[in-house]
Amino acid sequence: MDELEFWELMDASREAAEGDPEEQADLLVDRLLGLDPESVLDFARHFESRYNRAYTWDLWGAAWVLLDGASDDAFDFFRCWLIGQGREVFEGAVHDPDALAELLDDFDEEIDGDGEELGYAADEAYEQLTGAVAPDLGIPPAPSEPEGTPVDFENEGALAERFPRLWGRFKG
Repeated sequence: MDELEFWELMDASREAAEGDPEEQADLLVDRLLGLDPESVLDFARHFESRYNRAYTWDLWGAAWVLLDGASDDAFDFFRCWLIGQGREVFEGAVHDPDALAELLDDFDEEIDGDGEELGYAADEAYEQLTGAVAPDLGIPPAPSEPEGTPVDFENEGALAERFPRLWGRFKG
């Protein structure tokens, strides 16, 4: 599975789920079950490498603004959700997290921002296909700390300054 196929699966499952992350995860598992186990592992490698790439202080700060706070787990689930939003939103947010103010049509913190189940879709599909737990993906491990300059999440002024567009749209 190449990168284009990965994003096509993400887009198709998101569109069919009409943006509901839990429904998207279920649909993604169904679609992955139509592939061979090695393709499911390829999908998992694509997902995991993007998940690791999104481990930045700036994205955590953006998640904090959007979710009105984001614990370690909430940020993990946010990164899964962000991947589920597709290539344009994901790449735009990784490049400039404040651009999420323009990249997102809307954001409902009750539904959006939590893609925990998306993070398990490939593992679930692999187990259903093979009866075994997915092996190590053979990709570099996640960094131990987020990349970039730390953000003071408790300082609203600093958040508003660092993420002026997000702050203006979602907090202003």
